[in-house]
Amino acid sequence: MSTPTTRRPVLAAAGLTAAALVLSTLVAVSAGPATDAVYDPVPEMSAQSRLGLVLSEYASFPRSTPTPAPVDQRLMRTARINTIMELPDGSGRRAVPDLNGNLYLVKDGVPHVYLDVAATFAPRFFSGRGLGQGFGYVTFHPKFRSNGRFYTLHTEQASATRKVPDYAQSGTIYHGVITEWTASDPAADTFAGTHREVLRIGFGGPIHGVQEINFNPTAKPDDADYGLLYLAVGDGGLGVRNGDPQNLGMPHGKLLRIDPRGTDSANGRYGIPPANPFVGRNGALGEIYAVGFRDPHRFSWDLATGRMFLGHIGEHAVEAIDEVRAGDNFGWSEREGSYVFDKAATNPCDKLLPLPADDERYGYTYPVAAYDHDPPPGWDCTSDLGVAVAGGFVYRGHDLPALRGKYVFGDLVDGRVLYTEANEMRRGAGLAPIHRLDLFDAAGNAVRMQDLSGPGAPGDPTRVDLRFGTDAAGELYLLAKANGKVWKVTGTRSLPTATSATPSYAPTAGRRSGPR
Repeated sequence: MSTPTTRRPVLAAAGLTAAALVLSTLVAVSAGPATDAVYDPVPEMSAQSRLGLVLSEYASFPRSTPTPAPVDQRLMRTARINTIMELPDGSGRRAVPDLNGNLYLVKDGVPHVYLDVAATFAPRFFSGRGLGQGFGYVTFHPKFRSNGRFYTLHTEQASATRKVPDYAQSGTIYHGVITEWTASDPAADTFAGTHREVLRIGFGGPIHGVQEINFNPTAKPDDADYGLLYLAVGDGGLGVRNGDPQNLGMPHGKLLRIDPRGTDSANGRYGIPPANPFVGRNGALGEIYAVGFRDPHRFSWDLATGRMFLGHIGEHAVEAIDEVRAGDNFGWSEREGSYVFDKAATNPCDKLLPLPADDERYGYTYPVAAYDHDPPPGWDCTSDLGVAVAGGFVYRGHDLPALRGKYVFGDLVDGRVLYTEANEMRRGAGLAPIHRLDLFDAAGNAVRMQDLSGPGAPGDPTRVDLRFGTDAAGELYLLAKANGKVWKVTGTRSLPTATSATPSYAPTAGRRSGPR
């Protein structure tokens, strides 16, 4: 495969417009003959690690249901919990959002409802179509203890509201809404206070909306990045057919960075950080931090180095981990991973092509780690194996020395848990090796996440819906929507050989199975 290299954005260096970048890349795509199509984009298989993780059940959440009742039965999980994080107030409370509407706080493993987001925005609130619809995420201002501010992401049906998005794709069918909440008493166990809308983005498809919002935990109060809110905005599922992820005049397919307490945005409800890479660029949104994403699902910062890593869910074959810096362009939908993505391919199997000889002039940045879908012989390339990367965290806790410095992530569909060494994820050094981790329950039995999470969704019996989270000490947690449970990584085990102690994972047949 082609070796990923470090490239600074041509947009920034040469002043190219997004339209010019797309046009020049399309010329390169059309020049590639179908006979050059790549069918095994990441030939290196993940290696079985000699390290295993011990998982202990931490919390279990009550059953919830989408609104309205979904047609897609994959949405019928026990609880559609999406992450776990500790409030930055020293209380030891952890926050867990359920896509179906409740924000839970957990203390000593016991959850209770802190805020009903669905009820607050009813009847506009919508969680019944698309795997990522509903109350998608929550994050707390680093000074929450004193200012009581936190931020949520939820979705609304366009047809159910008269509100107009600040930015929208044509044919908008739903809105992704960022809300700021201010608690009257930050120490209270149920919310009372006020809220205001910060930003509303319209999407023309039911998938790949705003996936995560978060603050940089490595930023100190005197840093320029302190208190700035990052938003991972997907392409609405439309980038496979259009140029929105490369259009600097739209937020879709971008990582945004805003000042939620500023007022110089177009809607006057947030600020544009002056250090953002496209501030002042004619025709470009100043909110944009990085460009060229399909489904930027989860991102995190290495607490030791400040590097940002993002799990980028692919379209055709490549699941990537990107190291993100200001101004980067990751290429979608002209690139997938470190390959040309041919949107005009007449054969649906021939989507990926080698990079052109003059690729450096396009200024794309390529993954630091990746795996592909490894379909079995005879697989119909118009179907999907049910593979989608779940971004994770570089472990910097103290309880598990064997995990330190490892970026732990996985596949959110089949529940494989993987890692790379953070110091091996380097731009210009090729793809970092990926290792598969064995899992053990608290009694020492070898298990898979599919075993721990219980029955999958109707029609998708092995689906785990794996997510990751951390606490203030940097300890690691795994979540599954399948049975609405959270496990804490409480130990590690050294295996005598690199032969897995757990049963193999089988691919999931059916339609595209990543978060939508």
